[in-house]
Order: sequence, then structure tokens, then C-alpha cells
Amino acid sequence: MTTAYRVDPRTVAGVDVMGPIIEFLTLPEEGDGAPCTMRGTIPPGVVVPLHSHPDPETYVSLSGEAEALAGSVAEPRWIVIRPGDVFHVPGGARHAFRNRTDAPAVMLVISTARIGRFFRDVGTPAARGAAPLPPSGETIRRFRDTARRYGYWNATPEENARLGLVLLAPR
Repeated sequence: MTTAYRVDPRTVAGVDVMGPIIEFLTLPEEGDGAPCTMRGTIPPGVVVPLHSHPDPETYVSLSGEAEALAGSVAEPRWIVIRPGDVFHVPGGARHAFRNRTDAPAVMLVISTARIGRFFRDVGTPAARGAAPLPPSGETIRRFRDTARRYGYWNATPEENARLGLVLLAPR
């Protein structure tokens, strides 16, 4: 029998997904379509490259400010997401984020257990308060291989550059 429980957000484990930090408020242990709630932090100067996946995601901005790619890739439009704003990404929609401010952008992320497991599979333990480091070549390879296994699409560096996304160079 399952029971309801309270999550202390101060004690949740986080993973570094090549710059952004994902903290699991609910664990991604259930079936692929089960909900997973996460807190996502995009540190200053960090981007989430253009990508897509079949999992829908809904973002609720808690603090800071980020820009999200809206519209089509043919006619991209960057919109500012501020505290209280909700940004929804339907399954299969190409999307990206960037934080061009001096403060972290923190959002509640509601998606599927499947995408939660993906973040867990590609992430490395997050160091609280540490500045993001560029990913190693091995981290990038593992990310790409895992994304391919999950059936997720990632843009090329050239496609990201055309959208104004500057990625951290691998170390």
C-alpha cells in the first residue's frame, strides 16, 4: 500500500546535467508516464541547448529570470520567463533555455518519470553553490549516447549557435 508523504526540499539530492541542476522532489521510480516533479536551476551564463523529446514538460518559474525558446525553429522567438510565469512544452516540441542574468533561474519542472530517469542517468552529483564547470568530453559522449537510447533529439553546435546559444566548451 502506498502512502502520501511530505518532501523536505532542503534535503533533496541534485544532479548536474552539464550546467543546469535538477533536484528530484518526487522520485522517478514509477512507470514511464507517471509524473515526476523536479526543481531545475539554470545558473548565470548557462544554457539548455536546443532539444526535443516525447515527454511534455511544464515549468513554473520560482525565482530569477530565464529566456525560453518559443515559436518554431524556423521562426524562433525568445521570451522572458519570470517568477510566477508558466511555460509549457508539449511532447515533441523543440525548446531551449538560456540565463543571461547574474542570478540563478529556478523553476519547478513537472514532467514524466521517464525524463526524470534520463536526468538521473546523464547527471553527475551536484555540488551545492559551486560554479558550473564545462563538461568533459566523456560527459558529452555519455549524454549523447543516453539521449539516443531514450529517443531524444539534440541540435548540433551550429544549430545552437544560430539561435544565440553559446555552450560551455568541453574540458
